[in-house]
Amino acid sequence: MKLFLREQLPLILFYIIQLFIITIVYWLDGYRHLTISLYAALLSGCLLIGYLVFRYITNRSFYQRLEDPLSNIDEFMNVDHSTPLAESLHNLLTSQFRLYKTDLHDYRRKLEGHIQFINQWVHQMKTPISVIHLMIQDKDEPTYTAIGDELDRLKKGLEMVLYTSRLDTFERDFYVETLQLENIIRSVTSAQKRLFIRRHVFPMIQVDSNLQVATDEKWLSFVLTQLITNAVRYTMYENRKIYFRGYIRGMHTILEIQDEGVGIPKSDLPRVFDPYFTGENGRNFQESTGMGLYLAKQICEKLGHRIEIESTVNEGTTVRIIF
Repeated sequence: MKLFLREQLPLILFYIIQLFIITIVYWLDGYRHLTISLYAALLSGCLLIGYLVFRYITNRSFYQRLEDPLSNIDEFMNVDHSTPLAESLHNLLTSQFRLYKTDLHDYRRKLEGHIQFINQWVHQMKTPISVIHLMIQDKDEPTYTAIGDELDRLKKGLEMVLYTSRLDTFERDFYVETLQLENIIRSVTSAQKRLFIRRHVFPMIQVDSNLQVATDEKWLSFVLTQLITNAVRYTMYENRKIYFRGYIRGMHTILEIQDEGVGIPKSDLPRVFDPYFTGENGRNFQESTGMGLYLAKQICEKLGHRIEIESTVNEGTTVRIIF
């Protein structure tokens, strides 16, 4: 109704001005029958009101559709075609919608091709990395050890690229099952043993062997790898520990990862899950990418888990995954 009145307002104003001008002209010409003039104005006004009522009734569904937002695309296809204006608008929107669907299809096709290319490229890069690892695994010289460390960093970078590209097609690439939480943690910490040894940091697993969670092992392992990498990276001193604690609170199973690192400034905590945000620690530690915690949060949300973080500067950081 409001939209209809706003559209018809110029017509109403034009009618009032025209009626006023005609009345003035008759008055100046010497016509003094006020009662007849008012009666004529009343009849003319009734005709105008009748016209407006007729226009509103015949176009009511059209104006209501314009005022009320669509809840789904099917409602768009059911727009009333009772008037030429409504039909023309519907034809225009239908044409635009077809163009939109075509562009969206092209975008999805290009995105899938890009993801496929990234997947193939990452897997191709993993092969020479594995070969180089085999070539140096029996070498004890410091040079070969440094090469191994750099290969580990390169492998983690490739994994981040791979999982970032797969995030948009997450629904087609996950399988939820009931798993032993302790087994997942031990598997991930074992895969990161070179990192622990290099930084002289020790994992302390305090998780009940019977504790189970419903999750996807591959995606959760990637999340844990990111959290472990951050915990070790920001631990400045040797012989520190990273604690893995699992427990049940109410209806939820909670995994807690606590380090003894430099901690995160309070001002940075609200933004640690933003993409590419590195904060004060990122300026002090050049290895930071700002993507680890962002990916961890995105994956946890898609798996139906929650992730929380709290930290105290110079004391450490605690991350909780709530299943």
